[in-house]
Amino acid sequence: MERKCTNQPFLLLMQTSKAIQERLRDEMSKFNLSITEFSVLEALFYQGKQTIQQIGNRILISSGSMTYVIDKLEQKGIIKRNDCREDRRVIHITLTADGMNMMENIMPKYQELVDSFFGNLTDDESELLVNALKKVNNKI
Repeated sequence: MERKCTNQPFLLLMQTSKAIQERLRDEMSKFNLSITEFSVLEALFYQGKQTIQQIGNRILISSGSMTYVIDKLEQKGIIKRNDCREDRRVIHITLTADGMNMMENIMPKYQELVDSFFGNLTDDESELLVNALKKVNNKI
């Protein structure tokens, strides 16, 4: 008896996500970065200074893991911690000049890679995919 797979959209989404992450991991390793480190840098590149908690919420990483990643990036000299004058309990994270230069070099290549993943979709297909994913996400 042949059984029909009833969760094909889920399986295909997971396989595609894994393949994309593997490609991104390979690309980021060329810059001596993990995907998590890159995600932190990307958040800072686009949003500017943020607290560790804000970055963690944005990239969905726990605060304990975030501290480790922040420490590693600080050791590399591409981010820095800045005390908040208004609230001494708060520490802001920003890109250093070297970090900004690195991201200005990486981002066009990263965007080109991401665009290549979806480049064969028409505008209508892209919109349909976005709407379908939003629908699934709203159900969760």
